[in-house]
Amino acid sequence: MSATVSVIEVRDVWKKYRRPHQEVNSLKEGLVAFLRGQSGYEEFWALKGVSFSVEPGEAIGVVGPNGSGKSTLLGLMARVLKQTSGAIKVEGRVCPLLELGTGFHVELTGRENVYLNASLLGLGNRETSRRYPDIVDFAELGDVMGAPVKTYSTGMVIRLGFSIAVHLDPDVLLIDEVLSVGDEHFQRKSFQRLLDFKRAGKTIFVVSHNLDAVKQFCERSIWLDRGWVIKDTDSEEVVAKYRAAVETWERSLEEARARDARPS
Repeated sequence: MSATVSVIEVRDVWKKYRRPHQEVNSLKEGLVAFLRGQSGYEEFWALKGVSFSVEPGEAIGVVGPNGSGKSTLLGLMARVLKQTSGAIKVEGRVCPLLELGTGFHVELTGRENVYLNASLLGLGNRETSRRYPDIVDFAELGDVMGAPVKTYSTGMVIRLGFSIAVHLDPDVLLIDEVLSVGDEHFQRKSFQRLLDFKRAGKTIFVVSHNLDAVKQFCERSIWLDRGWVIKDTDSEEVVAKYRAAVETWERSLEEARARDARPS
């Protein structure tokens, strides 16, 4: 019996960013900082030796506090960022839905953005035209597809972005926070479409702060904290341990505040 081939392979991935020691708002401020020896950058690691593999048909959740490296990881897998070291392999057609409006040209109409995104994924105009009615119907934006995206509300942009992503037949769907955005009607519709994707054997990688949705939708989850993988196992266990850690941290913070508030 042949071994299952992983659709995603992440091996010992490190990602480093550089940020200035202090914010410089003008050439004069920059020159003063340089003369005072305050110029330069500090380096920080957003991801630290991250490794995991994903098999076809898996739905993987990624949880962790802000700044833990979750969105950086998705950006690397979507090939919009480049890792500092390590290796990432993602097989098949990848459709990223990383953040609100990613991949949209706001001066173009909704219709033009559908064709633009489809072309970036390698679909020709004929195939895109065949799928276009379903995209518009799911997004419920038939009356505004001829208007520039810059005139759309936040909810309209969310609906269009998600609809494009799920109708372009990706092998791997990368989603950042879509499980916790949009109105209740759209959330239910989106969740059902993701379930259809799972049943079709597609691979879904979800970053979300909505822990209940992650637990319900993803059998397996990865907990990131300050760039490290803290746990990678069954979602029930990961979410329970992550919640316990958050509660411990919040309790410590409250105790520290209470100590600081006591009169000396």
